[in-house]
Amino acid sequence: MTHEPVTAEQLLGFWFSGRVAKLWFRSTAEFDQELRDKFLPTYQLACDGQLDHWQQNRDGALALVIIFDQLPLNMFRGKPDSFATESRSRDVAAYAIEKEFDRHMTDKQKAFLYMPYMHSENIADQQRSVELFEKAGLQENLRFAYHHRDIVKRFGRFPHRNQILGRQSSQAELDDLASKEAFLG
Repeated sequence: MTHEPVTAEQLLGFWFSGRVAKLWFRSTAEFDQELRDKFLPTYQLACDGQLDHWQQNRDGALALVIIFDQLPLNMFRGKPDSFATESRSRDVAAYAIEKEFDRHMTDKQKAFLYMPYMHSENIADQQRSVELFEKAGLQENLRFAYHHRDIVKRFGRFPHRNQILGRQSSQAELDDLASKEAFLG
């Protein structure tokens, strides 16, 4: 177990490694625990604003986006904290895009830089997600961007988050969650 914060480079090296890439969207309880063990101190420093300087360069900005957008989904799975830093991830992503850091990223890196928009329950952010993935030619991600946007367009939020966030679900949301096409996160 690591109790020390990591550098942006260490985080990116880990996140984009072949072993971890296989777990990006197929996490396990063991992987969630590994992320807590490795990155909780770094996450806490980022939340306290002590890593804000990272956003001044491409790798640091991407690492912060992953810290605020991806890590909480795993580290706090099934808890409200899993969504607590989403807006911060979008702020960092917006800054990085404004500075054109994405022009010097691989497609996989761009996908994670743009993903905070896909995770937003704001329809304008959802549209921005579609535009970013479309412009970058990231077709596989674009398919998911359309899917996420359509859910938010239909419900104004992601119904699968309702229980976690203590929100009341509408009958339409419950019906959707019970369907074969349900998006469960």
